[in-house]
Amino acid sequence: MANYLIIGGSSGIGKKLSEKLAEAGHRVYATFYKNKIEPVSSRIQLFPLNVLDEKISLDFLPETLSGVIYCPGTINLRPFERIKPEDFTTDYYLQVIGAVKTIQATAKKLKSSENAAIILFSTVAVQTGLAFHSKVSASKGAIEGLTKALAAEFAPKVRVNCIAPSLTDTPLAAPLLNSEQKKQANAERHPLKRIGTAEDIANMVEFLLSPKANWITGQIVHVDGGFSGLRS
Repeated sequence: MANYLIIGGSSGIGKKLSEKLAEAGHRVYATFYKNKIEPVSSRIQLFPLNVLDEKISLDFLPETLSGVIYCPGTINLRPFERIKPEDFTTDYYLQVIGAVKTIQATAKKLKSSENAAIILFSTVAVQTGLAFHSKVSASKGAIEGLTKALAAEFAPKVRVNCIAPSLTDTPLAAPLLNSEQKKQANAERHPLKRIGTAEDIANMVEFLLSPKANWITGQIVHVDGGFSGLRS
């Protein structure tokens, strides 16, 4: 049985992952920002947290952690000319500085574990290049660099990997998938002809946290229906 911290564990991928880890017998410490939900398992504990606060408190955590998963993100697609510089800053603070503060606050707890891992999230847009994705790509590009730097610095005690999904059917992506026409059009852009699900991504996170992934670190893992590397 392991202890896991999921930042943003009350919705979408974080919620699905919380459920999967609890079902496997682990203890999950999940945070939420606005909307608290009732946990489906007694193994899941939920705590309020705003990663944009100047100082964050994770005093509710046990002494040892086997994994930290940082889920917060945004999808706000606009032409570059219509994005204010401060919008880039706000996005960076949420997606990068929030992750930095979380990892710094938990590093000692992770290093005291026998099999510890950190999972961060990027997007297929960073390495593929997609119009109107400049803001999210800037922040997530930084996350990919952070992943590789921390994987080198934290080895061999803590593995650090990053998942780069394509469009996934979660509340975060709801504005892009709010009609059957939009869902079908987006599905057709992928070689596997469907939109990703929260479970698709949670399955990969669960694997990367497990001992089965003990020789994997510093990787950007594309879970994207073939979008990043195939054309059909």
